[in-house]
Amino acid sequence: MKVLVAINSLASCQGGPSRSVSGLSDALASQGVDCLHLTVSLPPGEGEVLPVSAARRPPFRIPAIWWGTRPFYWPFQVERVAERLVQAHAPDLVHVHGVWSPSMHRVCVFARKHGLPLMISPRGMLTPWALRHRPWKKWLAYRLYQHWDLAAATVLHATADAEAADLRDLGLRNPLAVIPNAVDLPPWREPVFGRSPRTVLFLSRIHPKKGLLLLVEAWSRLRPAHWRCVIAGPDEGGHLAEVRRAVHHAGLEREFSFPGPVEDKEKWALYQGADLFVLPTYSENFGVVIAEALACGVPVITTRGAPWHELETHQCGWWVETRVAPLAAALQEAMALADAERCDMGRRGRRLVEARYSWDRVGGQMKAVYEWMLRRGPRPDSIVPGGVPCV
Repeated sequence: MKVLVAINSLASCQGGPSRSVSGLSDALASQGVDCLHLTVSLPPGEGEVLPVSAARRPPFRIPAIWWGTRPFYWPFQVERVAERLVQAHAPDLVHVHGVWSPSMHRVCVFARKHGLPLMISPRGMLTPWALRHRPWKKWLAYRLYQHWDLAAATVLHATADAEAADLRDLGLRNPLAVIPNAVDLPPWREPVFGRSPRTVLFLSRIHPKKGLLLLVEAWSRLRPAHWRCVIAGPDEGGHLAEVRRAVHHAGLEREFSFPGPVEDKEKWALYQGADLFVLPTYSENFGVVIAEALACGVPVITTRGAPWHELETHQCGWWVETRVAPLAAALQEAMALADAERCDMGRRGRRLVEARYSWDRVGGQMKAVYEWMLRRGPRPDSIVPGGVPCV
């Protein structure tokens, strides 16, 4: 089976989507699926999260001229590159990751033109919060092309039940697969007790939707002794300066640090050195960093903006409303626990990730959906009830 995997960018600065798509491609390759990658060319000096399986066949790249973080290219270039890919490798189906991008729209048009089954993974870009961000631009794009691309997809893919509900609320009745993201499982390390100060870690893009201003306000209300907060990740749109100003106005400079973007080795070291992980987000379709923290045995505090009710049902964290008061209450409760209690929560979180969010499991689920789309296998359990049958 050959799959054309299209994503606007595999640049390392893009965070979760580039990493999850890369990991999924490797998981599928280990199960005999040949993934052919189509992506926009990289901005100057930017690194890339390439699947290991792509080493023998580099991605097909859409030529672009970059203006800051924005690529510019002619639509016909997308289809010209896609034509070369199809002629060279004859994929069986197309899997598009992300919406709104004109390049991904052209890939959807190309799939329809060639009669190729099409899966679209919105990757959290159709949540209510995301639709309220720059709403007029999205309103126009949705009516011009995005609705038609989504409605024509053979299967839509959501990473959680909440995202699936958002797609149904938009009136989309396609077959819908709910398959989570997965994470690498680092070697288990027993936690170190007695560190001072203890550490609360945030690791993600520094973007308004991540709720960092809520975290600063909650911390300023508590002002916990012998704790510090590490905010790691790439700045997006200059939001880091706004967060730093909030920290300064609250008089918390000594308690907050900002190490910036981190590579994989440093990333895992930050997780393993943390006592708590926090993601006070307004909106996530999954939240890879939550699964990564749990994989490292770190209890998690996040908001209802992330689909992680399992933190409560598996007793490995806190799942609270996206407001300052509930976040502050969760932080206070978590910080008051004994080290051994937080360690027990961390072990339960690790077991949850091992059971549900391994790449082998997720890759197998996705392959089963591909086979169903191609009429080579039965309807998989990940296809939720409702919608129009896949024909």
